[in-house]
Amino acid sequence: MYRKKNREKQEEEVKISLEALVPEKHILRTIDKAIDFSFIYEEVEGLYSDKGRPGIDPVSLFKIVFIQYLFGIRSMRHTIKEIEVNVAYRWFIGYTLTEPVPHFSTFGKNYVRRFAATDIFERIFKRILAQAEKAGYVDASGVFIDSTHIKVSANKHKSNQVKVTKPIKQYQQELEEESKYDGF
Repeated sequence: MYRKKNREKQEEEVKISLEALVPEKHILRTIDKAIDFSFIYEEVEGLYSDKGRPGIDPVSLFKIVFIQYLFGIRSMRHTIKEIEVNVAYRWFIGYTLTEPVPHFSTFGKNYVRRFAATDIFERIFKRILAQAEKAGYVDASGVFIDSTHIKVSANKHKSNQVKVTKPIKQYQQELEEESKYDGF
C-alpha cells in the first residue's frame, strides 16, 4: 500500500527562517564560524565609486567565488544557478529565499571594472587561508601556493608522469577568461 503525495501542499506558505533550513553540520556553517570575511571590505576599499547605484556587497561577491572554488563548480553561470536553488549557499552569501541572486554576468562586470589589474584574489585567498590555519582547519605546511602536482595514472602497467599545475594565478586567469565570454 502507498499514500499518494499531495503536491498541493507545495503551495502552502510556511513561516521558517533560512537559518533553520541550513543543517547544523554543513561545511559552510563551519567555514562561516572559522573565517571572518569582513576583512574583504578593507581589501576592496578604493575599488568602488561613491557615485552611482550601490554595487553588490563585496563579501557576498567573493563568497560566490569561494563557493565556486570550494565545490568545484565549472563556471560562474553554473555557480549562480546552484546558488539560486541551494539554501545553504544562499545563507552563506547572505541572501534570503526570495531575494534574487546576482546575475552571473555581475561577477564579470565587477572583475573587469574593479579587480582585473589587482592582486585582490591572491590577498584575499591568503587571508582566508591564514584564518583557516589559525582555527586549526588547515595545516599550512601541506598547502602550496603555485605548487606542482603530479597526475596519477590508475593503470599499474602504464607509467607516465605528467605535471599538472593550478596556482591561484591560473584560477584568476580562468575567471578572467570566463568574464570575457560574458561580453565584458
